[in-house]
Amino acid sequence: MMGEISRRLHRKLTTLAPPGDKTRPPKGWRPQTPAPDIPKLIAEGYDPVHAAYIFVHHITSVFSENVSRLPEMRTYAQEVGSAEEEYLPSGPPMSPLTTSFFSCWAFFDHRIGKTTDTLAGCLIEANDTICMTPDQLEALRRMSQSRMGIYEHKGMKDNHVRLRELIADREFVCHSGSGYRGKKGELWFIRLLPPLVPELATYHIVFTTPYVLIGQSKSDWIAYLKRSVVGMKAPPEADRLHQLLKFGPRRNYWNEFVLLAYHHHQADAIFLTGIPDLKATLPHA
Repeated sequence: MMGEISRRLHRKLTTLAPPGDKTRPPKGWRPQTPAPDIPKLIAEGYDPVHAAYIFVHHITSVFSENVSRLPEMRTYAQEVGSAEEEYLPSGPPMSPLTTSFFSCWAFFDHRIGKTTDTLAGCLIEANDTICMTPDQLEALRRMSQSRMGIYEHKGMKDNHVRLRELIADREFVCHSGSGYRGKKGELWFIRLLPPLVPELATYHIVFTTPYVLIGQSKSDWIAYLKRSVVGMKAPPEADRLHQLLKFGPRRNYWNEFVLLAYHHHQADAIFLTGIPDLKATLPHA
């Protein structure tokens, strides 16, 4: 449902580019970088489903760049800008928050001001002026509904990783976008995106570089999740778990956890240690 911010933004965009006008984007709509070319990404070795999601992520990024300048989105620009300054320092020490992790939070999870509007929700509502194709819009909806999750590595299935989510106890066959395959028994903190064309490809996409959780056991993390969902407002447990992992108890909760829990990294994975609500376990608390 359209919230107050998405409603105001929609009105503004309608004056800049009338609905259904496919001949031009809204005035001032200029991407800073060229759009990723899906066939080129596939030729470079990217998985086709991953490449399609990268393309839609880029559309969302261009939308964010442009609407951030509008008065209707001043709160969004201020809140995300402040988080970027705090959690993505441009100088040393560099941040363990990857671009994929932070941008997905900013686009899909961050609720603007005191509303439940997200940047992606605003884009979906404004699609009569932006004119994404039905396939692009569907991919964006799936990204918008996605969240981070904590999964146990259950081994491989051919070239794919088998991951089972803690508490929710669902298993997924996944393509790891960073190339990291890990090993059985590891715990991954990641954002999974569902298949786009299930008739052709049934696997999920690990869209963010895996954060591998070390130093605490699976039972430590299950205990954390169980005690943390108790205070969440959404009823049955699955919904409370979604609420916790998507929005956290407060705005920058998960950004802060990644920053405070950093242990070490390699090219295709980042290693974190500690439990979010146990400060003594976090190396940088």
